[in-house]
Amino acid sequence: MELTQNQTYTQPPGFFKRLTVIDWLYAAALMAASLFALNRFGAHMDYYEKIILVMAAPTFAWLGWHWKPVRWLIALLAVLALFAIAQYGGALDMANKKFLLKYLLSSQSAILWMSTLFFLSTLFYWGGLIAKSDFGGSVGSKLCWAAVVLGFTGMLVRWYESYLVGMDVGHIPVSNLYEVFILFCMITSLFYLYYEQHYATRQLGPFVLLVISAAVGFLLWYTISRDASEIQPLVPALQSWWMKIHVPANFIGYGTFALAAMVSVAYLLKSNGMLSDRLPALEVLDDIMYKAIAVGFTFFTIATILGGLWAAEAWGGYWSWDPKETWALIVWLNYAAWLHMRLMKGLRGQVAAWWALVGLLVTTFAFLGVNMFLSGLHSYGQL
Repeated sequence: MELTQNQTYTQPPGFFKRLTVIDWLYAAALMAASLFALNRFGAHMDYYEKIILVMAAPTFAWLGWHWKPVRWLIALLAVLALFAIAQYGGALDMANKKFLLKYLLSSQSAILWMSTLFFLSTLFYWGGLIAKSDFGGSVGSKLCWAAVVLGFTGMLVRWYESYLVGMDVGHIPVSNLYEVFILFCMITSLFYLYYEQHYATRQLGPFVLLVISAAVGFLLWYTISRDASEIQPLVPALQSWWMKIHVPANFIGYGTFALAAMVSVAYLLKSNGMLSDRLPALEVLDDIMYKAIAVGFTFFTIATILGGLWAAEAWGGYWSWDPKETWALIVWLNYAAWLHMRLMKGLRGQVAAWWALVGLLVTTFAFLGVNMFLSGLHSYGQL
């Protein structure tokens, strides 16, 4: 851009200079909460858990600076979870005696509400898309946010409930299929809601909420048929701090891969002339697909490395060609190839979309199929 004689170029302020007083107060509140928790519960934590707790404050501060809804989400979750914990009074049987716990805030109640809200969100998103109604998409978005709030509240309360079952039983709720399916729903929906706001479009909600609703359907079936909501002690292999970081990183990968696949469905429909007047531009769909896979691949790579370190501690070797490890490698290679073709060869269009969609099938088998049909060192995750 050329400047006239009377014009001067003003460089935009740096990131930290753009932060407001509220931004810094938010970060200070997170740090204060982390230090309070460290002082209050530090005696029950090992060295690594203390590091994770302290690092949580700057991590969530950064997230809140970049995406404002994270602020009220964290504040609301803190209020709801702490209120629910206070209702227990140290006794697990209060979950069936206190009205708000029984019908709203106990882990099982909150997760059931989460499931219902995700189903309703899917219906409203689709209604809005079919009828070209902004109202349907708006309600669907609000219901999705409500499901996120209740889902995370349920997980936090379940964490506390596990310690009420027994101090030696207590653990972060990411240890079995029931818990990680909830985590998958939370991560996928949060990433979708971020892209919804960033690209100012709700037209992808119907597609992404389909895969979330499918996960919720499996979760409900699994809960009823296997009594999966019951809190169980950790098997020895899972009694490690590695679980606290390996599993969430893994499911950021699974969630964003699923999101990319559902966006690819929208891409294929639009590129073939279906719903073309209702969906975002192909360039937007392509960009979301690429960014979701790039984020997922990054975290899945981190999770794979962490899994190797965990395996060395638990089983004495970094890699054993266990079925879960083998299929995780297949997933990693699939998306590594997708990104390579995208960055080096300019992969675009329907080929990239079909590839992302097939990638969901590969990822689903690695996530669920291995547990159903194969056995190995990860047999504690079998159906």
